[in-house]
Amino acid sequence: MFKVRLKKGKEKAVRQLHPWVFSGAIENIKGAPQNGDIVMVNDNNDNFLAYGFFNDKSRVAVRLLEWNLETEINEDWWRKKIAKAVKSREHLYTGDTNTYRLIFSEADFIPGLIVDQYADFLSVQILTSGIERIKPIVIEELQKLLDPKGIFDRSDASARAHEGMETSSGGVLAGLQPPDFVSVKENGIFYHVNIADGQKSGFYCDQRDNRRMVADHSSGRKVLDCFSYSGGFSLNAFRAGASEVVSVDSSGLAIETLRRNIEINDFSKIPHRLIQSDVNKQLRLFRETNETFDLIILDPPKYAPSRSALTKASRAYKDLNRLAMLLLNEGGLLATFSCSGAVDINTFKQILAWAALDAGKEVQFIEQFAQPADHPVRSSFPEGEYLKGLLCRVN
Repeated sequence: MFKVRLKKGKEKAVRQLHPWVFSGAIENIKGAPQNGDIVMVNDNNDNFLAYGFFNDKSRVAVRLLEWNLETEINEDWWRKKIAKAVKSREHLYTGDTNTYRLIFSEADFIPGLIVDQYADFLSVQILTSGIERIKPIVIEELQKLLDPKGIFDRSDASARAHEGMETSSGGVLAGLQPPDFVSVKENGIFYHVNIADGQKSGFYCDQRDNRRMVADHSSGRKVLDCFSYSGGFSLNAFRAGASEVVSVDSSGLAIETLRRNIEINDFSKIPHRLIQSDVNKQLRLFRETNETFDLIILDPPKYAPSRSALTKASRAYKDLNRLAMLLLNEGGLLATFSCSGAVDINTFKQILAWAALDAGKEVQFIEQFAQPADHPVRSSFPEGEYLKGLLCRVN
């Protein structure tokens, strides 16, 4: 087997079961492993540490899989890992919800594999060269465990480029092509999900619990849902009895999907506006026209994909939240989120404090949000904790 020897003192994180070995930690490599090959990782004295995927194109040169020297990483090993991840979500399946994340990459000990379930269809993202090698095993095991109508490839994430892999054009991996809109249910609300062309893998199921929690504060309030996408927060606000809902997204497809979702849930009679616009531009327009709200939801895209982007992202988060604070009625609520892993909760609180200072507002943090149980955070991999949010009272 190919061997990767680490520099002196670089073994600590591996011993603590962190799943990444960066290229700068490597002293030398015995043999010539190809990207996706399994390699043995040893300390500087050639003592065994772990097995993992190798990739010389990635800053993360080895993604670790197994810390037991006697364990062979073979087809049976992979099938057990996939089955264990799927089984660990069984308790989440209810009559009110049929869309979940089934496999969450490193958090489920399968680096580079993401699988989401949308009713009878599965959406798969393959983001590492090692998983690309075992794709047939993945697809076969998912078919055996879940018997879906179809499995669709959404491996179009930019992360593949970091592994030296071409972006996949998508397509059916097994079974049937999903229809243009697959009907799913979350918290008792119906959604039409575009698996093939929608953002991410088709739907943001990581906000499932938070949508319900924010909705608890929507009754009788005028709600503004920014970056609304297919309307998760908007639809929950409708059901909770909001007096009016205004939804803003820059995507025409998102707005049209939300329009469909309002109709299929019979919410059309509730006062609402769907606005296709850049959110920052629209917030400024609301300010110019003196329009205010009782509850504003901010769920922007990832502003900080890495720590190197943190300073720029912090400014963007601060300006966005400052604009929202200026549009709230006295004592209004701001439910604000960040899905940037580089922004931890304490940093996010500090950004909001700066935004409040610039807006001339006082802010109280009254509730904290996180990712749900189907997006677990592995104790040895805190980087997996990417989604955080705060409910703020703004005075």
